[in-house]
Amino acid sequence: MAIFDQDAELMDRRDMAQLQLERLQATLHRVYKNVKFYKKKFDEVGFLPEDCQSLEDLARLPFTTRQDLAAGYPYEMFAVPLREVVRIHSSTGSPGAPIVMGYTARDLRNWAKLAARVLTAAGVDRDDVVQVTLSYGLLTSAFGLHYGVELLGASVIPTGPGSTARQVQIMRDYRTTVLVSTPSYAQVLADQMEAQGVDPKSLHLKLALLAGEPWTEGQRREIESRLYLTALDHYALSEAMGPGVAGECEHRRGMHLHEDHFLPEIIDPKSGEPMPAGELGELVLTTITKEAAPLVRFRTGDLCRLLYEPCPCSRTLVRISRIKGRSDAVVIVKGINIFPGRVGQILAAIQGDEPAYQLVIGREGHLDYLEIKIEVREGLFFDKMTKQREFLQQLTRKLAQGIGVQPRVKLVEPHSISREAETSPLVIDLRK
Repeated sequence: MAIFDQDAELMDRRDMAQLQLERLQATLHRVYKNVKFYKKKFDEVGFLPEDCQSLEDLARLPFTTRQDLAAGYPYEMFAVPLREVVRIHSSTGSPGAPIVMGYTARDLRNWAKLAARVLTAAGVDRDDVVQVTLSYGLLTSAFGLHYGVELLGASVIPTGPGSTARQVQIMRDYRTTVLVSTPSYAQVLADQMEAQGVDPKSLHLKLALLAGEPWTEGQRREIESRLYLTALDHYALSEAMGPGVAGECEHRRGMHLHEDHFLPEIIDPKSGEPMPAGELGELVLTTITKEAAPLVRFRTGDLCRLLYEPCPCSRTLVRISRIKGRSDAVVIVKGINIFPGRVGQILAAIQGDEPAYQLVIGREGHLDYLEIKIEVREGLFFDKMTKQREFLQQLTRKLAQGIGVQPRVKLVEPHSISREAETSPLVIDLRK
């Protein structure tokens, strides 16, 4: 199995720790000097960057949360002048304003290299044709792996999401060998092939790199048996960079995390205390090479384990297990992180106050849907259907813009949704 960057991916653990410490110290100096948020946080706990003399000293610093990043909208978390930022992405997966991510030219080069590591570990090489069905836009979804494919010298087909029948035609006609998608969309593609009478064995598919939503070993087996390929997991975190943070190799014993760029911790989600290696907890990442928007002890909300046992592929990088769930209220629909409270904020901005509402998430076939039930005051039940339809369209449009997913909006009668969590939970996830 090929290795894209042998110096980094096969590095001795002691050398890795020394490299991490040097890069961590440089990052702490940079954020203390250039980001008001971090200077204030460091000062509150009486910590100066020069106080970091070992990797263990990192635990003395406070966490960074999505709420912190949203509060810094748009550019307050940037550590470089805006003129040095050559790319801007944003995420709707926050409890307030969008989270804005900036990239310098060096950040983009690193992003491409790390994505190339993930692709190479999966078995992609320059002879492959890679079809990327993730979203091209303000989200980071498609871009990292797209850059990595080009860096490897392979061919990339940037189809983006949707138009499933056309996706299948492109796979057949362009001889796609590698599929990049969410797990659920891979299942949708298999459904479409069956509907069109396309035999997956007649295609050239050999690999699928899947991420963006939680998935199980059962789903992996189904996707592999229906599409006749090998399905591998990878970890993408928009706030830290995007796709390329970690990925599985052919042995599928966890996702190799690129520790020379991301310093991982596992904490107890409730107490915030560090947990021993191998224990299930919340993943916390510190970026140690990011220039434009570095993160110190960022709480990802993802539950997993750190695995240090040797991997047969010879990579010495720590691995993270499959993501087991979330430690916060975030729900993932069609690969998009949604804070339920964000829905209430949007509704309050439209109606003047926050009505009672409820999110119902389900799955039709292999496609997720989001239904938002909104309790409407009597005065808003219109006599004319045209007015009610216009109101529903306005709500749907505003919600889609705010959360990144097109919902189904259903108006319900007053007092039909309880505000007590025990009797009427804010989120009903029928997928579980």
